[in-house]
Amino acid sequence: MDIVSLARFQFAMTTVYHFFFVPFSIGTAFAIAVMESIYVHTKNDVYKKMARFWGNIFLLSFAVGVVTGLIQEFQFGMNWSDYSRFMGDIFGAPLAFEALLSFFMESTFIGLWTFTWNKVKPGLHAFFIWMTSIGSLTSALWILTANSFMQNPVGYTIKNGRAEMTNFFALLKNPQLWFEYGHVVFAALMMGGVIVAGLTGFQMLKAKKQAVSDETKKVYKTSMRFGMCIALIFSVLTIAVGHAQMQYLIKEQPMKFAATEAVYKTTKSPAGLALFGVADQKTHQLKGSVEIPGMLSFMSYNKFSGSIKGMDQINKDLTKKYGKYIAGHRVNYYPPVNTMFWSFRIMVGIGMWVALVSIVTLFLTRKQKETLYNHKWMLWVVALTTFVPFIGNSVGWFVTEFGRYPWTVYGLFTIQQSVSPTVSVASLLTSNIVYFILFTTLAIVMVYLVVKELRKDPANLDDPQLLEKVLDPFDKGAF
Repeated sequence: MDIVSLARFQFAMTTVYHFFFVPFSIGTAFAIAVMESIYVHTKNDVYKKMARFWGNIFLLSFAVGVVTGLIQEFQFGMNWSDYSRFMGDIFGAPLAFEALLSFFMESTFIGLWTFTWNKVKPGLHAFFIWMTSIGSLTSALWILTANSFMQNPVGYTIKNGRAEMTNFFALLKNPQLWFEYGHVVFAALMMGGVIVAGLTGFQMLKAKKQAVSDETKKVYKTSMRFGMCIALIFSVLTIAVGHAQMQYLIKEQPMKFAATEAVYKTTKSPAGLALFGVADQKTHQLKGSVEIPGMLSFMSYNKFSGSIKGMDQINKDLTKKYGKYIAGHRVNYYPPVNTMFWSFRIMVGIGMWVALVSIVTLFLTRKQKETLYNHKWMLWVVALTTFVPFIGNSVGWFVTEFGRYPWTVYGLFTIQQSVSPTVSVASLLTSNIVYFILFTTLAIVMVYLVVKELRKDPANLDDPQLLEKVLDPFDKGAF
């Protein structure tokens, strides 16, 4: 393998693993903040127990996310140092806000929240987790501000071969940012609900085999409905914003849009939506496809008319605009079509699946019936849905990143230009192996610790927490 391929694989591996846990922590932090707020308002102790129980799961995801994020940032200064030189002036400001404002906010308030159970008033304690949640949400905003510039460069000038920022607020007003941010954040909040409900499903399956207290069952049942309510609301919002984003891409990144539908030749009006198929990248045809007549035009323009420009024509337009060679490297402008086509369908399918499972679960757990708990097969459906958002977030990110091939910064800087020429194949192979072992180990440890936390009885968690017990001597003036 060449240097560019190895560097791309390493960054992709790191990003995918990191992105397993970023939406996880964003979503669960928000869900826990809502739980605590309900407890403060209603004084219903069940919601306090839920917040403490799921809070331990959140802390684990946050810790793993931090570790993988640090590794990702190091790669900007090593494998992708030429990219960093080109983009540093643009990347620097939003990443500084993310590190100095959002991450510090998260870190500070997550510590206060963890160590002050029963030491401060409930309202103040709920404030701590809300500030943690807001920190994670603004952290995503700053990261996506930088990423959105890579998708749609704004507020910059090229000076001495580098992109230099001329207007910071132009970055914040970038339309790409708000479509991307809304889609990513709503998907993360949906994931928080799915995590709570899905892991509860596993707990309920276990509870059918062994006796648990009525109070524990109450925590599980409340967690199930709570999680599914969150999942339903944000699955619908995720689908709605994703739809608006794709309509935006028709004009701003037509190649990305055409690749998600595997449209090689400009279509007639109206255009049919291909449900499935395999793109033949030699003949530029979608083979074995089944279409819904007129549906692609309707989804694109909100009417059953209008054609879709094909990748072949877009490639000609981009070649005319940017040339066949950039910085001495021959380029073509076709993204990996099958990856785009199927990633998009999996992403959409997962959003619809979560919405459907949420509706069915809420129907079966209504107070008059509560029949879900008697249907083992449905509990398994809910439980296994836990893993679905991880896949959905990953393939959604594939669509975002692969779709702008061959650019790292759309229209300005290519992948070939971005990789440091001083990095060797040997060092990349070695670091890839080390990272793979590290990530695998972290995954095993994470799963082990989550399972260990789930084995605890949410109705009878130790009070105060273990960490608080360690700090008790200080509180009593022993030192």
